[in-house]
Amino acid sequence: MATLKRTNVSRTNSKCTKIFAVEDNDDHWTLIQRAIQQVIPEADTIRASSQQEASGYLEDWAVQEWDMPNLVLLDLYIPERTGGLQLLEQVRAMPVPCKWVPVIVFSSSTVQDDILDLYEKGCSSYIVKPLDYGDWLLYFQHLRTYWWGTSTLPPTRMLI
Repeated sequence: MATLKRTNVSRTNSKCTKIFAVEDNDDHWTLIQRAIQQVIPEADTIRASSQQEASGYLEDWAVQEWDMPNLVLLDLYIPERTGGLQLLEQVRAMPVPCKWVPVIVFSSSTVQDDILDLYEKGCSSYIVKPLDYGDWLLYFQHLRTYWWGTSTLPPTRMLI
């Protein structure tokens, strides 16, 4: 009978919690920001409100990978679908370790072609945007539990 050997895995995910949120709707951003502050108060959240602004951050992080966030929250329609898709492709084209950062795409869209395209382009997860603040809180509680409590993320810096 085989015995299981226990190993201690260091959960360093919550030590340096940095979230990059790409959201062009100010009302949604207010809900997101409040929910993050309430559920993940230690998080340093950076917002980009346009594709151009988000692309600028990503370009900076490509050469300063130590500053890359642990998680990207990406609205698909910023303001059009192509903007979100292009940003996802930009993240996945970045050098290692930046390209490994989980990208959670969220949108009001339930169109199956949108969801399929995003997974094919490398999104880590797709979430339909909640409708009220209570659902946003629940969303971020689940997000925290999974991404910072359950999963083990790759390092944000490469050790040479």
